[in-house]
Amino acid sequence: MTRRDDPIFDAVVRIDKLPAGGRSIAVDADETARQAIAEAMNILSVERFTASLTVTPLRGGLRALGHLEADATQASVVSFEPVAETIAEDIDRVFLPAPREKQAPAAGAEIYVDLENDDFPDHIDGPEVDLSALLLETLALALDPYPRLPGESLDSLGVPTGDAEEGPFAKLARLKGDGGDKK
Repeated sequence: MTRRDDPIFDAVVRIDKLPAGGRSIAVDADETARQAIAEAMNILSVERFTASLTVTPLRGGLRALGHLEADATQASVVSFEPVAETIAEDIDRVFLPAPREKQAPAAGAEIYVDLENDDFPDHIDGPEVDLSALLLETLALALDPYPRLPGESLDSLGVPTGDAEEGPFAKLARLKGDGGDKK
């Protein structure tokens, strides 16, 4: 994914201005934003990108809960033909202030770590969180890493798959077996 200094769409939330009841964020990317998303993801196109988040304050940080839907087109890893994909992902992410390195925990303080939970909170620096990065990350992780058309494989295209008998080491073994072991 290409790193950008400016967000593709605005989804910045200031923690210090977040109401106690939270706030809703809705994203419906226009054509320009969808082209920028496709470029950032290094895919052919994004035909639809919508998300809805409810952002609520949580222990000095925030919790973003919502849903992302997208239609994207990638190139097949086999034939480079376009492969359409529909994405529907739930989002539940917690952002908490980063611990201060200079301020060590009090002696005897208990620290709760939930070992069953795979999602540790993200740490934030400063008073705002850019949720556009969260939405792009969610899309990137949901995309198929090896898109293919149904029934498509190298065998179906007639491309040799490099069996052991045809590879370079097989040829070396044949040379060695045919007296290529002379010193």
